[in-house]
Amino acid sequence: MKLKYIFIPAIVVFIIFAFAKAPSPALQAYSQADEKEVQHIVETFFEGFHAQDSMIIKKVVHKEVRMQSIGKNRTGEMVLSTQDFSGFLASICSIPETTSFKEEIHNYEVKMDGKMANVWTPYTFYINDAVSHCGTNSFQLFKRDGLWKIFYIVDTRDREGCGVKRG
Repeated sequence: MKLKYIFIPAIVVFIIFAFAKAPSPALQAYSQADEKEVQHIVETFFEGFHAQDSMIIKKVVHKEVRMQSIGKNRTGEMVLSTQDFSGFLASICSIPETTSFKEEIHNYEVKMDGKMANVWTPYTFYINDAVSHCGTNSFQLFKRDGLWKIFYIVDTRDREGCGVKRG
């Protein structure tokens, strides 16, 4: 009697694995191509950011893009703040030539589900070659009419722990 309790589930598992299809190589290649395309969109965002070129940035973001940050306010309380995207662009473009800045991205982790993607990018931000802060960016993208666009950006900003692995 106990043998039937083991034998029946074993047959069910065998049938599931025997008839399961592996994803087609074409589907896997498409996913890898999409992942590379999504990462390229975020890389293009940073190219525009470092070049202080709002036109490059605007090419990869949705017209209704939202930006938020998570960090401590002046009193040390953890807060979620929202930044107007046009204000963000204006602030980037107004950085004086005498000030060098760089957001060093440590790696790109892409997650996808159909027409939605997330790109997770731990970073360290430098001003005049000194660490200003660090954290992780999370870019949300969606695909419409064959084009990926960034529609939401949220980041963490910390002044402590910048030497440890993030993300």
